[in-house]
Amino acid sequence: MENEFNLNKLKQEYGKFKEKYDLPEFSEINKVFDIEEIDTDTDFLLRRVRRLVSERISGLLRFIEVILNPSNSPIFIFKLIKKINEEDKKQLSEVYDILGGFELEVIKLDLDYDETKEAEFIKRIYNLLDKELSKRLLNIIEKMSNNNKNKEEKDKGSYFG
Repeated sequence: MENEFNLNKLKQEYGKFKEKYDLPEFSEINKVFDIEEIDTDTDFLLRRVRRLVSERISGLLRFIEVILNPSNSPIFIFKLIKKINEEDKKQLSEVYDILGGFELEVIKLDLDYDETKEAEFIKRIYNLLDKELSKRLLNIIEKMSNNNKNKEEKDKGSYFG
């Protein structure tokens, strides 16, 4: 019951900022960034939302880093990398550069709090991730996960076949 109360309180508080800064709907941003986990006992709700958003960005950056620079990666990563082509790697590199730029903004926002800048950051990253970057990443991840059949067929005709 307490969790439901906190969630309702969070929705109310977020709703105030949504109206003020034209932020995405609570349900939409929650789907992408799991903001329902935020503790509502704060004077800086947008900062907390942005920090959750930045955690997601960091996770995506680390994943892309492992794919683009797999020097100390687990062996299964090397198998995944073989399933993508140079164009996919180029796409990953572009997404990495975009997300890296957001990481720098996160540091600036951590050092110099500004509610309006927090809201603008949340809107921009939500729109970019939800509408463009997620699709690009999903296409590449699909190639990595569904390409097993094609690889097996190619391997059957190989020297060791």
